[in-house]
Amino acid sequence: MKEVNALYSSERTARAALEKLLKENMVLKIRNKLYTCVSGENGGPVANKFQIASAITPSSYVSHHTAFEYYGIVDQVFYEVYVGSETRFHDFEFDGYTYRYIKEPIKEGIVCPEFSGGVRVTDKERTIADSIKDLNLIAGLEEVISCVVSVNSIDETKMLAYLAGYDSAFLYQKMGFILSEYQKELGVSDAFIKICKDRSGNSKRYLTNGISEPGYSGEWKLVYPKNIKQMKNGEIENATI
Repeated sequence: MKEVNALYSSERTARAALEKLLKENMVLKIRNKLYTCVSGENGGPVANKFQIASAITPSSYVSHHTAFEYYGIVDQVFYEVYVGSETRFHDFEFDGYTYRYIKEPIKEGIVCPEFSGGVRVTDKERTIADSIKDLNLIAGLEEVISCVVSVNSIDETKMLAYLAGYDSAFLYQKMGFILSEYQKELGVSDAFIKICKDRSGNSKRYLTNGISEPGYSGEWKLVYPKNIKQMKNGEIENATI
């Protein structure tokens, strides 16, 4: 609405013009104070889900599995769009997608890609950290591993900065275990794995919920699925970031 108001002499005139465009089906309402133009080609919204997610609040950005989708490394479409934000908003639906609020845990690692049309998204290291942290809440182990092993390279300095920001022994534990399983493929250094191990604490934990055939890593003090290396897309795919 702020952009519309700037084009007219008064807010009342701006609202009248907007109402006319809505009635003529030239504009669609996404939610209060947020609108998109309609495509003349297909009658759908001009704004894509990544642009919408980035405009919900002044601080909102594409997060978790949706960030992996933005980078083009998932093999299935999710109809839930995960949105980080300093300001809380109520989940809502638009054009077949449900936009879900994710509380912003840290402020680092958000980028604005060039020529993206205003998209704000977590970088690949922050996306990996968020996804592993929230394994049981969003995509699940199988899908997260599928995405992680499709990443071309990991900036260890960035990743360690995000891990330090979260300051979670369990996250160091999960991160170190998963990346050590794919250390050769991802090119992760021994030094990075050692830091994760040194900061993972001494507690024995479950890597994820609902493990039917458990294995145990004494090195990482983690119970994990025995078939972790054979999960869907466990082999390195061609898609990379």
